[in-house]
Amino acid sequence: MTTPETTNSIEIPTTMNAVVQSEYGGPETLSIAEVPVPTPAKNEVLLRVHGASVNAADWLLMRGEPHLVRLAFGLRAPKNPVKGRDVSGVIVALGPGVTGVAVGDEVYAEVDGGSFAEYTIAPVSRLALKPANLDFTQAGTVPLSGTTALQAVHKVGRVKAGDRVLITGASGGVGSYAVQLAAAAGAEVTGVCSASKAELVTSLGATHVIDYNRESAAVAGAGAGAGYDVIIDIAGSHSLSEWRAALAPKGTLVLASGSGHRVFGPMGRILAALVRSPFISQRFAPLAATANGKDLDALRELIEAGTITPLVESTYPLADTIAAVAHFGGTRGAGKIAITV
Repeated sequence: MTTPETTNSIEIPTTMNAVVQSEYGGPETLSIAEVPVPTPAKNEVLLRVHGASVNAADWLLMRGEPHLVRLAFGLRAPKNPVKGRDVSGVIVALGPGVTGVAVGDEVYAEVDGGSFAEYTIAPVSRLALKPANLDFTQAGTVPLSGTTALQAVHKVGRVKAGDRVLITGASGGVGSYAVQLAAAAGAEVTGVCSASKAELVTSLGATHVIDYNRESAAVAGAGAGAGYDVIIDIAGSHSLSEWRAALAPKGTLVLASGSGHRVFGPMGRILAALVRSPFISQRFAPLAATANGKDLDALRELIEAGTITPLVESTYPLADTIAAVAHFGGTRGAGKIAITV
């Protein structure tokens, strides 16, 4: 590290260690490098990172997939070389115009990139106070997955007490939060996962579990009587027609998977759903999750009340982040892979 500067009585170095990428590809394109500590602009804060986690978005953006995202994130190489979106940490400097938070506040957020580092920038609109009953490692696994699950269950799926809800990818990062949120809303939850994770998904609040290796979730749903009131499809594992057969006549399909065509990702499926939805009694509802501090505040309240709990599968130090990313891409783990800084 080079000579530190002092801001509001907190010493801030001019350089830091970070996980960077200069070209799209797999984990082999990542490296640890010393880079400048960023400076917060208007309505931004500088965070000393203590926790982060690996998400499907990190994996896809690392590979530049779907290729359509390169229009926003860099055509030939990532515009922002520092990886990572989830962050928990301490505010160490305020940019111009920042109000409502102070240096020393313990917060968590989803950023546009840069959390696999010792310091990162976060818009103040995306910040929320860290849940008091979580350490930084746990808190760093919440923002992206927790917000996505919250919006899937409550804002798009509109899950209510008594609903029959099917959730694919139930043991994963988003799925583990979605199961807990739907169960807390009073729904009868069916989780889709492998047999080895059935007990775990049940402990999260699922009443029923479908082993995707032995039975099609869509076929099982179609044979379940009246069908599901809400299906939250995180895995993207079945066609729209298959899910229609598993839905109740007035049911809702939440399209929450980011996978699909290598170039266009889930866009083809989403467009097909939007075209078909006005002509059927069921509702096809794509989820475009948005990062914001208000939802993180709601999650904080639920976490502090004990309603939901982060599920951490494994933890890696910043120096081993490349191994953590490789682990994410090579396994169907349970819950989140955390990074400690």
